Amino acid sequence: MNKLRMRFSKTGRAVYISHLDLMHTMQRAISRAGFSLKYSEGYNPHPQISIALPLSVGMSSRCEIMDLRLNEEVSFDDFRDRLNSSLPEGIEVLEVYEAEEKVSSVKWLRVRGTLEYDDRDVLQVLPKLTEFFERENIPVMKKSKRGLSETDIRPMIREIRFSSGGEGIVIADALISAAEPTLNPDLITAALVTICPPIAPDFASYERMEVFKPDMEAFR
Repeated sequence: MNKLRMRFSKTGRAVYISHLDLMHTMQRAISRAGFSLKYSEGYNPHPQISIALPLSVGMSSRCEIMDLRLNEEVSFDDFRDRLNSSLPEGIEVLEVYEAEEKVSSVKWLRVRGTLEYDDRDVLQVLPKLTEFFERENIPVMKKSKRGLSETDIRPMIREIRFSSGGEGIVIADALISAAEPTLNPDLITAALVTICPPIAPDFASYERMEVFKPDMEAFR
């Protein structure tokens, strides 16, 4: 069996499932659906299943990518339908197909942010947000394996636009770097909080919408 790739969404209450728990959830669902994951060989065999871009807890997505290998041949549509019937609420397989492109070709990620302002006029905030992200440099403290360090996130934002989402709501549509380097969209909010508090939202949440290759073709 060649490597399968599936695109799935993670929304609603499922956003609070951690990456590790999501992997276990997927493995159990595949088993309940009547399929068998292929395991690696060697002294420490492990199931051949992986997620391209692990999602932060609390963030929703409509474009998660998972690769896996099964011990049996399957119909893509049958695998999708049976797996969906075994998955918990908030996780839905959108499509299944044979993996052809390497995950390393992922470069850009489109995200949609909902910025909430409790007591400010968003029509006054909008132009200030646009002006802020036109800066040449936006330094923030970014956590890495080596600890906290100051990082300029401006080069990681290919484009960002803001629009009114109704009373007290600003919608941010951004195209950000998904790999080498990776930008967590929460740092967009962190930049506002640390550099320009008057236009920082009272609450912000982000959702992944689509992943792209360097040439801006959707990654599949």
